[in-house]
Amino acid sequence: MTQRLHLVFGGELIDPTKNVFKDVADIHVVGMFPDYDTAYNAWKAEAQRTVDNAHMRYFIAHIHRLRDENLAASATEELG
Repeated sequence: MTQRLHLVFGGELIDPTKNVFKDVADIHVVGMFPDYDTAYNAWKAEAQRTVDNAHMRYFIAHIHRLRDENLAASATEELG
């Protein structure tokens, strides 16, 4: 069975209309989750916790999309 891993992370943006972090070293990694629903719940909790700061944004990264399970070597594996 293939896992569909999702990473939830966020931080303060330079400008709320762009996706550029103010300080990359200060990115808050919420965690890695085994499915979208669990990741969504974690994302929603962090987004609601920081709702008063318009510059704070949280994201869900679909880690499972970085690999193509049907190929012997995905593009990310070739980098290493």
